[in-house]
Amino acid sequence: MACLNIVLVEPEIPQNTGNIARTCACTGSRLHLVKPLGFEISDSRLKRAGLDYWSELEIFYYDSFGELREKAGPGARFFFFTTKAARRYTDAEFRDGDFLVFGKETHGLPEPLLEANYGQCLRIPMGARLRSLNLSNSVAVAVFEALRQLGFDGLESEGHLTGRAD
Repeated sequence: MACLNIVLVEPEIPQNTGNIARTCACTGSRLHLVKPLGFEISDSRLKRAGLDYWSELEIFYYDSFGELREKAGPGARFFFFTTKAARRYTDAEFRDGDFLVFGKETHGLPEPLLEANYGQCLRIPMGARLRSLNLSNSVAVAVFEALRQLGFDGLESEGHLTGRAD
C-alpha cells in the first residue's frame, strides 16, 4: 500500500485537523503535526470531525519543522503547498513516502520556508480574487492526486452496488 505523509505546520482550527485526520485514516496516510497547535488534542471538535477513525491513524507530533525534517532523513521528499507557487500540484510527480506540507489556516507556510524550498512549492489553481481553499479540502485534493499517480495502491478500487439502474 502506498503511504503518504501529510504535514500540518501550526494548524489552528480543530475541525480542519479532524477532517484531515479522517482523510489520512481512509487513505493510509500518516499525519504529522508541527507545534504550536491552535487547539488541544483533547478538543471535542477535533475528535468529532475525525469520527471514530482515530484508532486507524498514525499521528506524529513535532516541536518544529526542523525536527520533522531531521527525523524524516536526508532522502525524504517534501512538497510545500501554497497559493504563492508558480507550479501546479498536477505538475509534480509524487512517490510513495512523500511529505505533503501545508501551513496554518490564516497565514499558510512561513515565507522563509517557501523561499528555501521554491522548487518544491506547489499550488492548487483557483479564482484570482480569492485567497484559498479550506485547508482540509486542499489536503484532500493533494492526497488524491498523489494517490491517483500511485495507482490508488492498497485502496478499495471497486464499489459494491447490488442494484442496476437499467
